[in-house]
Amino acid sequence: GWREAVAAAAGALQAGGLVAVPTDTVYGVACLAQDSAAVRSIYSLKGRNGAKPLAICLGDVERLYRYCHVKVPDELLRDLLPGPVTLVLERSEELNKDLNPFTSLVGVRIPNHPFMRDLARACSGPLALTSANISSHGSTLTVLEFQDLWPQLSLVIDGGPIGDIQSPECRLGSTVVDLSVSGKFSIIRPGCALTPTVEILKKKYGLVAESS
Repeated sequence: GWREAVAAAAGALQAGGLVAVPTDTVYGVACLAQDSAAVRSIYSLKGRNGAKPLAICLGDVERLYRYCHVKVPDELLRDLLPGPVTLVLERSEELNKDLNPFTSLVGVRIPNHPFMRDLARACSGPLALTSANISSHGSTLTVLEFQDLWPQLSLVIDGGPIGDIQSPECRLGSTVVDLSVSGKFSIIRPGCALTPTVEILKKKYGLVAESS
């Protein structure tokens, strides 16, 4: 059942493993963000350029303050999270120095997916999260679509198909928005939730769009 799957995934992560997980957008691969060896494993799994940052994933908004310096109202965070949005914020000293050492910022995800939130809550620190695909290949909506990665994963959690596998929009991934500068926002990746996200930032909070 559900609890056993969460416990098995948390155990695999705590042992330094990589786990494929369903999210509210596409399938992802997670490891413990504070485990430097596991972070290196994710990069080699994906064949990913070491200068491309990984996002962190948390179970709840209140945990975000430990790993980030926040320059927007708490209510704004809660209007966007949990949801298909990655918020880029200034990182705090608590975050593993080996995670994205080339930037003072970090993207934060709280997927609107009960399994992911339970898994993040079951782990002591944040998860590092990236899409379950080889870099530059399309994102994946079923576990079969990334079966070439299975041999390098400790565990694959099959949450069934995510969204409409025929729809290209479903593969866009989260909307990535930089909120690290007070009073401003910039869209780093339009993703699947661009319009509602921009509407909240501009209309409700009066933030000014910067071109990224």
